[in-house]
Amino acid sequence: MTTRSLVSITDFTKDEYLRIIELSKEFEQHPGQDLLKGKIAATLFFEPSTRTRLSFESAVLRLGGKVLGFSDANTSSSTKGETLNDTIRTVSNYCDLIVMRHPVEGAAKYASEVASVPVINAGDGANQHPSQTMLDMYSIVKTQGSLDNLAIAFVGDMKYGRTVHSLLMAMSHFKPRFFFVSPLELRLPDEYRIFLNNNNIPYIETTDLSMAIREADIVYMTRVQKERFSDPMEYEQTKNAYILKQPMLNGTKNNMKILHPLPRVNEISKCLDSNEKAYYFEQTKNGVFARQAIISYVLGLKN
Repeated sequence: MTTRSLVSITDFTKDEYLRIIELSKEFEQHPGQDLLKGKIAATLFFEPSTRTRLSFESAVLRLGGKVLGFSDANTSSSTKGETLNDTIRTVSNYCDLIVMRHPVEGAAKYASEVASVPVINAGDGANQHPSQTMLDMYSIVKTQGSLDNLAIAFVGDMKYGRTVHSLLMAMSHFKPRFFFVSPLELRLPDEYRIFLNNNNIPYIETTDLSMAIREADIVYMTRVQKERFSDPMEYEQTKNAYILKQPMLNGTKNNMKILHPLPRVNEISKCLDSNEKAYYFEQTKNGVFARQAIISYVLGLKN
């Protein structure tokens, strides 16, 4: 049995993306499989989480495993000054898999290098969120029937949005067109612009939401993340830059679906929740199946 960590979405190949999607479908049809019987997963969340932590824990329990860990760094020995190295090396002795969220970019990579068990990155700062990307891709396949040749409009926080960063890199294998809709202060970082240019991926950066959503097959809304801002005034100036409302969907494609990694603040009007184009709550459900697939794959239980 070969095990591995998942730190960046680039740790998977295009074929592996497609395999995880196949496995996600399998787990949606048959979620209760005792593949983790006798195994323990540690969920180490140094940053708050609802959907990611609970869906990972649900995935482990549905696979017959058990969970230990913490959901608040203040309840861990990091408050006493324990280093991440010592935490990870210690917890590795108690489990078969570590799922970790951390506010520092690169923390997951470091953890994977010192852990004696596989590590799954559940989000490291503004860097990567690979398991979210896999559930997003599964959601796209379910709503569009394919990953190929889609127009995707990312809206909101392109600068700090780790879900945007991971998804654009994974979808680059499937001939997409991208629209990045954001205030100038939250534009896409240069490293991702260079990545898209080097891979000949067409994209438009704009502040015009209405233009982008008319073209899009997928509208991927994001929250402006208060916790990423060192300047409170900058956050206040940008937090309500884009709010998706019912009339704005007029003239959009029939197949268009609205995704959001959640939590939502103000960026999607609640009146849209019952709209047939809103898919964000179904998207969260897909997270359990995608994470069952990822766990099974990285532990070598499914290949």
